[in-house]
Amino acid sequence: MKVMKWSVMALAVAAGTSQMAVASQQSESKGFVEDASLDLLLRNTYWNRDYRHNVEYDRKTWAQGFIATFESGFTQGTIGVGVDAYGLLGVKLDGGQEDMFPGEPKNWEDEAGAAVKFRLSNTTLKYGKQFVALPILATDDSRLLPQAFTGGLITSNEIDGLEINAGHFTADSAMGRADSDSGRLKENNFVGGTYAFTENLSASLYFSDIKDQYEKQYANVNYLMPFSDSQSLSFDFNIYRTDFEDGAVSATDWGGDGNNDKNTIWSLAAKYSVGSHAFILAHQRVSGDTGYAYDYGDGGGAIWVANSYLSDFNSKDERSWQASYELDFTGYGVPGLFWKSAYVYGDNIDTGNGEGTEREFFNQVSYVVQNGAAKDLSFKVRNSTYRSSNNMNQFYIPDTNEWRLFVEYPLSIL
Repeated sequence: MKVMKWSVMALAVAAGTSQMAVASQQSESKGFVEDASLDLLLRNTYWNRDYRHNVEYDRKTWAQGFIATFESGFTQGTIGVGVDAYGLLGVKLDGGQEDMFPGEPKNWEDEAGAAVKFRLSNTTLKYGKQFVALPILATDDSRLLPQAFTGGLITSNEIDGLEINAGHFTADSAMGRADSDSGRLKENNFVGGTYAFTENLSASLYFSDIKDQYEKQYANVNYLMPFSDSQSLSFDFNIYRTDFEDGAVSATDWGGDGNNDKNTIWSLAAKYSVGSHAFILAHQRVSGDTGYAYDYGDGGGAIWVANSYLSDFNSKDERSWQASYELDFTGYGVPGLFWKSAYVYGDNIDTGNGEGTEREFFNQVSYVVQNGAAKDLSFKVRNSTYRSSNNMNQFYIPDTNEWRLFVEYPLSIL
């Protein structure tokens, strides 16, 4: 696609012709201590995976996590200086074969990290251990402890509506594990950005290069069409294009032969919202020599596509369709209560042993306490019923009934 050849600089120039630079964030800095914050998140989680066929054991784990984050303000002056830090502790309360901490069996996990940051005008450079949320480098925070990366990240908001990111990272931690260098990242270099053309239309474009694995490009277009204050239609398009290094394990893991492998995955979702209700239809498609590979140095969250639940529906040549429903109970007098239900079906999967199929029925109920002594205490219950053809069972997820329960309580200390 020609759009994939656009440079971030071209977007910046286009934005600069129509938008004035925004006011300087650094000039409004109150100080290192004055703008500082210290938070502690208490996270209790229980996982239960009931494997239906040909699996020796089910997996159950109950654990308690402590996630402390400190963010300083910036010193005053032309160039502001600050420090961010975190501390992670996870304790297994009960569990059999399932290990909340990948790697060697253990009952606890701890890790700490810090990053120094500098700010000039509206541009920030942050170097050290940190959490990242970008489509080509994304922390996985779906388990007990969040994934962290080591490296440098530049974030620039000099032009109104335009955010530019550039990074160089050299270490990561495995999904659900805290210690650095436990992942597969040697070097990840990337550049990209997001531009809001209007209040209702935005686009993103990113390029990344992960040493010994792959080069990846990502693009997104998001459009919101409001009909009234309580009714709207939105569209969200995402696409990844991956060019693998010859012999990369990420290619052979996902069905490639290790020789000039390529992959494209895209999804298009339409969401109609009316009052407390939302109805979503989505289609996702995979093409090329492999399935879509991620978490080989770009993080367990680097899959910003529509049909990603327990299964990501990202196998070789797969086509998948989703129908889902969301209900916000605020309109029924229960603010903070939310329900989502989704059904996804995938077919045309190249398993190497015939065409495979898979399907998933997903339900999630969440509630956040709105006021009182327990304000912001949250509960989330998630269930997935997953089934696939026999040839999919052989190399992907077995037929599974999964429950995930999360109880979280954030504390603002400073």
